[in-house]
Amino acid sequence: MADTSPTPTVLLPEADIARIVADLADRIAPVIDDDTVATVLLTGGLWFAADLTRALSRVGRNIRFDALWLSSYGDDKTSRGQINVYAPFQRPIAGRRVLILDDVFDTGLSLAEAVRIAKEGGASEVLTCVFARKPWPKPRAPEPDFVGWEAPNRFLVGYGLDHAGSLRGLPDICAMD
Repeated sequence: MADTSPTPTVLLPEADIARIVADLADRIAPVIDDDTVATVLLTGGLWFAADLTRALSRVGRNIRFDALWLSSYGDDKTSRGQINVYAPFQRPIAGRRVLILDDVFDTGLSLAEAVRIAKEGGASEVLTCVFARKPWPKPRAPEPDFVGWEAPNRFLVGYGLDHAGSLRGLPDICAMD
């Protein structure tokens, strides 16, 4: 059977991604400290979180790390409109600043749920950072504190963004439409 999937079109090459991540680290470093808990939203945010925490280390911030495993998409191309929590924080966050990291901000449901969970966990402050923000009809969740790239309203894959669990590992961000 022939594969009829569209070929990914590169929108943001790997070198541009690295430049954006370094810029984010420069912007974030002055407002956090080494006790800050960077919290990746799994699974898509893993690539970005790994790069950003290394970039923060290069500018002198060696922060703590944790993860929340949330899902609103499953293997679908559109959000189901509800969030499933598959794994909570692994470490205590009470009294600490939490920096929530995600790959893309579209509906904002996952980010809003992560903020709620962090506040309920006793975080002293919750900051949010996304690699990409897609245009979305208002209203949606509160806007992220830090945004790396204003993405087009297209179906994106690569750099953690997926199509039914595949293509996350592409080094570039690509469109599949």
